[in-house]
Amino acid sequence: MSKSKKERGICELYAEDPERADYVVFGRVADKGRRGFLKGAGLATMGVALGATIPFHRNMPAGLIPAAFAESLTDFKIEGKDGLTVLNDRPINAETPAHLLDDHITPTERHFIRNNGVPPEDMNPATWSLTIDGEVERPMTLSIADLKRDFEVVSYALQLECGGNGRSAFNPPARGNQWSLGAVGNCMWTGVRLVDVLNAAGVKPTAIYTAHYGADTHLSGDPDKLPISRGVPIEKAMSPYNLIAFEQNGGPIHPMNGAPLRLVVPGWPGSCSQKWLRRIQLRDVEHDGPKMTGTSYRVPKYKVAPGTDVPKEDHKIIHAMPVKSLVTFPESGITLPAGSPSVAVRGHAWAGDYFVSQVELSADFGTTWTKADLMAPTNPYSWQSWQAEVSLPGRGYYEVWARATDSEGNQQPFAINWNPKGYLNNTMHRVAVTVAA
Repeated sequence: MSKSKKERGICELYAEDPERADYVVFGRVADKGRRGFLKGAGLATMGVALGATIPFHRNMPAGLIPAAFAESLTDFKIEGKDGLTVLNDRPINAETPAHLLDDHITPTERHFIRNNGVPPEDMNPATWSLTIDGEVERPMTLSIADLKRDFEVVSYALQLECGGNGRSAFNPPARGNQWSLGAVGNCMWTGVRLVDVLNAAGVKPTAIYTAHYGADTHLSGDPDKLPISRGVPIEKAMSPYNLIAFEQNGGPIHPMNGAPLRLVVPGWPGSCSQKWLRRIQLRDVEHDGPKMTGTSYRVPKYKVAPGTDVPKEDHKIIHAMPVKSLVTFPESGITLPAGSPSVAVRGHAWAGDYFVSQVELSADFGTTWTKADLMAPTNPYSWQSWQAEVSLPGRGYYEVWARATDSEGNQQPFAINWNPKGYLNNTMHRVAVTVAA
């Protein structure tokens, strides 16, 4: 893989080619007559990351990592986000530690970030428009005000997860963002149903796939290139739980989560939920936009041994995400006082297009299992919260394992189903608990 394509950390990126790093991370370009400066989307991106404007940005040397980022990787802050771990590859991507996802409704400041290009500089909802075209009877261009006026506004708790969540556990490693467990969230999204808008446009019988387009720009700066444009089969698009959303948890959508308008297509890889949404095209073929072809968001059609080189033609596109659970309390590594007979454990579980039927916990390395109390979902495609009291017979080290089973009988595995791109890791989550002597 070429350097221009490789995803890598901010320090490695700046060490190898600082001026290129400026462009890749922030869209910052050097001025031959000056030491360096920001402009356009690059200035906006860095400003969002710092949480403030940069009065002397024209004096910044090209290739300089701002001290706010350089002092510590954990000090790389994003305005409006709290507690996220920034992975620092290109562009900005950040996940939420499992113990900070304890809320049933994920706070906006705790929702993960997965971007592919440079976010737009102008996110003004008053001037934003959305075009619906392609295989429709009545192509439309709608403002956000039009959407609110002409369609029913609804709010749903909807779970979104990156297709590569859990990639860091793959061995041998898979290329891409090395997510641990935190590229997932369950916000309350408000908007209009995608199906209502498509029906208003008049879906032609020839429409078989959607194509989604956002206002973010390609990292190369080439205006003719798109960073990502994915879609879904028309059958999935017509689900009543897909939203064209303009609010996140009752307020504006966070800029890094797609303000002011985005798709929310729950249960499928988060990449289907286009951010900074500008256009939805209906097509009479499977969409072939960026990250829809090759091995992007695809897995082998058959099981493979770790490290296997799988031909592109032997891959299939990912649709629904698999059943999964997450322990959000206690935080892994906790030490309990001596004599503690049990530990309270809680978390969430979700299952793509299905429901979760049960969650079980074990503290003896899977020999015996205890059923957790499982909540019904707030609505379809919301994750389901659960809780249990797990017995600990004495002092020492324990691991609490969690496994979920979905309504079709699919259960989380112990071992990873390896694939070349590191997608769909739904192995059981384990947390370490020690009872003091």
